[in-house]
Amino acid sequence: MARRTSLEDATCAIAQALDVVGDWWTLLIVRDAARGVHRFDDLQRELGLSRKVLTERLRLLVEADVLTRVPYQERPVRHEYRLTPRGRALLPVLIALQDWGDAWVLGDGTTTATAGEASREAQRVHELLGTPIPELRLLDHQGEWRDPVAADTPYTVLYCFPGAYANPDAYPPGWTDIPGTPGCTLESCTYRDRLTEFTAAGATVHGVSTQRPDEQRAFADNERLRFPLLSDAELSLIAALRLPTFRAAGTSRLKRLTLVVDRDRVVRDVQYPVTDVAGSVEAALATVRRLGEPDPAE
Repeated sequence: MARRTSLEDATCAIAQALDVVGDWWTLLIVRDAARGVHRFDDLQRELGLSRKVLTERLRLLVEADVLTRVPYQERPVRHEYRLTPRGRALLPVLIALQDWGDAWVLGDGTTTATAGEASREAQRVHELLGTPIPELRLLDHQGEWRDPVAADTPYTVLYCFPGAYANPDAYPPGWTDIPGTPGCTLESCTYRDRLTEFTAAGATVHGVSTQRPDEQRAFADNERLRFPLLSDAELSLIAALRLPTFRAAGTSRLKRLTLVVDRDRVVRDVQYPVTDVAGSVEAALATVRRLGEPDPAE
């Protein structure tokens, strides 16, 4: 397949970027690579592309240093396709497209940190049930790299929230007017107060937002949190799971949702939208207790 004619505007970064990723299949390949789909046959199954077309698209992305080929088998030699730093730098583009689609294609264009229970956005989030979380690392509020899924407990509760600050003046202008944003401090403090019960039920608690680790650390210290807050400022978890976001103060923010994940990284429970913040903590605790009960069939 011949490569399309290059765009001629050499000084326009938009035109030059589209010369690399302007084909819609290209961004879908990047999307799936971010989700942990790395092998040719898996990509073909996910995308429904012919082998010929997929081979050509992957070749172009490798040539553009968006993907790199990594061997995973010697006899015969087989390769996986992994995002390079240049490829990972496209994640904000994917999230911006998803945010625009959620707001203007699936929604009515309003800025919101939540969604309707019957919305297609909510359906997408609930389709995470039974799917694995790819292996990745996020910075915690102490500046240490951490897997969002704990290896030393049967379950991990990942509660995703828009943002919480130690200084009330640090919130973006008009924050409380955005539906779904109020309650982040209440949510974190309720998990703090119930942490002993989560531990007894075999669950680790991790809070996730797109705030910087230093902002999270100030909030965690101020509220005396006893569990890690993880920063997805680079949008890697959001891109991997296609989590819903909204824009505020020029930054992508997570909409409020809760996932219960088992030790095998499989999502076992989804809460979205979350309309009762304290009630969602109680629901997450009930879920890990139920999952930890012996199977009567065994």
